Amino acid sequence: MMAQQENGRRSSEDTMSVMTLGSQFDEESSFGSDSEINGFTSSRQTDKYGFIGGTQQYSTQSAQEVPLQVLRHREVKWLDMLNHWDRWISKRFKKVRLRCQKGIPPSLRGRAWLYLSGGKVKREQNSGKFKELNSMDGDPKWVDVIERDLHRQFPFHEMFVSRGGHGQQDLFRVLKAYTLYRPDEGYCQAQAPIAAVLLMHMPAEDAFWGLVQICEKYLPGYYSAGLEAIQLDGEILNALLKRVSPPAYRHLEKHKIEPILYMTEWFMCAFSRTLPWSSVLRVWDMFLCDGVKIIFRVGLVLLKSMLGSREKLKAGLGQYETMEILRALEPQYLQEGFLIHQVLELPISSRDVEREHRVQLRRWRKTHGELSYKAPPRMHGAHAIMSAEPHTRQDLRQKPTIIVQYPLPSDTKSEFARVKKRSTIRKAPNPKVEVTNPYAMPTDPKLASLNNQTQKTASSNQSNHPPPSLQQSHLTTPENTPSSDPQPPQPSPNLSRTPPPPQPSPKPNPIHPTEIPPSSSPAVTVQPLALPKDSSNSNNSAHLTDPPPTTDSTPLPPDDTPVNGSSVADPRVPGLRNSSESVGSEDTYL
Repeated sequence: MMAQQENGRRSSEDTMSVMTLGSQFDEESSFGSDSEINGFTSSRQTDKYGFIGGTQQYSTQSAQEVPLQVLRHREVKWLDMLNHWDRWISKRFKKVRLRCQKGIPPSLRGRAWLYLSGGKVKREQNSGKFKELNSMDGDPKWVDVIERDLHRQFPFHEMFVSRGGHGQQDLFRVLKAYTLYRPDEGYCQAQAPIAAVLLMHMPAEDAFWGLVQICEKYLPGYYSAGLEAIQLDGEILNALLKRVSPPAYRHLEKHKIEPILYMTEWFMCAFSRTLPWSSVLRVWDMFLCDGVKIIFRVGLVLLKSMLGSREKLKAGLGQYETMEILRALEPQYLQEGFLIHQVLELPISSRDVEREHRVQLRRWRKTHGELSYKAPPRMHGAHAIMSAEPHTRQDLRQKPTIIVQYPLPSDTKSEFARVKKRSTIRKAPNPKVEVTNPYAMPTDPKLASLNNQTQKTASSNQSNHPPPSLQQSHLTTPENTPSSDPQPPQPSPNLSRTPPPPQPSPKPNPIHPTEIPPSSSPAVTVQPLALPKDSSNSNNSAHLTDPPPTTDSTPLPPDDTPVNGSSVADPRVPGLRNSSESVGSEDTYL
């Protein structure tokens, strides 16, 4: 049973069968995670960082658990910083450094790393560059080496456990693009763990630009041919160790253990293959914020912890035993709480590193001559990188990487298209039809034009046919009243407030409905107002909204006009009276 299952994997026969199925599902990109494809069952144990099979057995135990409320509070602060990154990085960088030392929230770590390293600005200023490099064929010399190294990068992580899985495909794309981006430097095996750590937290394009920034700004010359930069930093580490821990320095000098023998993997991989994962993440948070001095501090803390006490050196450690100790570091010195506290307390600044760098560079030139690879100057942290590279606020603006569009019903597609194009195509306003108010007040300026229209309509009706009667009215016109003499038609009355000329009026007869008595004077013909045509009114007669009057209503004559029985009756039009000039009874005429 133990022979068939080793390190959580199945036997070769079973693994091959499952991998064959996995290759089929990889093309469809719809079958679980890479660990399930590669033969791990659903009962596997995966920690919160994505590692399978207990490979990080003491990482979870040594991790410092942050209360959920504190974590949410930090996320709000980091969101504010990332949304106003230009202001924070230039004016409040000490606060940014303090929050990086406390630890970046896991949900925002990928975005924060991209901003700290300057990869966000680099990506925006080189839009489409990664896509172009990805479509090109790489150098066969580097492609073969990269393909052989893919399965060695975190083989027990969910992302890279499957050969040919999504994680290994993205890792190949990033490393191949870098060899095309920097053909003079090519590919180094230590770049694969750096790119893999970035891919665990961000997409392939962001990981590529993060790798570019680390190789060019944080660790320039580390991955070039000859490894001269890493050898020079080894001498710097040895000189700083003499200040920090003299016993450890004397022990290494006694056994002639060169720094290049133990610190190459530490520095070139940024401790990603040395420390527990919780400590790796905290170290990277500070490393991308403050630069390479964090890498030097971590190395000095480990050397001091392992070789800095006399009790440990009394055992008579030789060269071989010392190298074994430095390869297998004791877990208590790697715990997140202890390591981060010691790193922050160590008094090594960027100025100390640069000062020692100049000293060791002069010594190198005396013994080895000039460096064969001219590396660009090293940038110590995010503040130096952002100050050296010009950028705009548009470069720092966050763009969504996932856009969710909900499907709409078919009947709303046209409306959706109209709303979507509202900024360019505007709907024409409906024409407003102006309807004249037939009951406007006499002071209305439109009344004059209404009177003219009424007179024209009356004259045309008189020439063609007799005037129609008023509906809903009890007024009797002269045409319907028996009279001895025919009465010639008269023009329509004026609707202005000017009172009509005085005329003699007969004694009214209070009979309802009121009728105009026959008289020798010419009769008054009342014409309807010109109203808008209504489909329900076929004879174009006027509609009166007021109820039929029960009394006579005529404009009162002037005060100096005598009222007697021989006066001529004034024209009386129901519904067009002044409310203060109504006649209630026949006593008014007496």
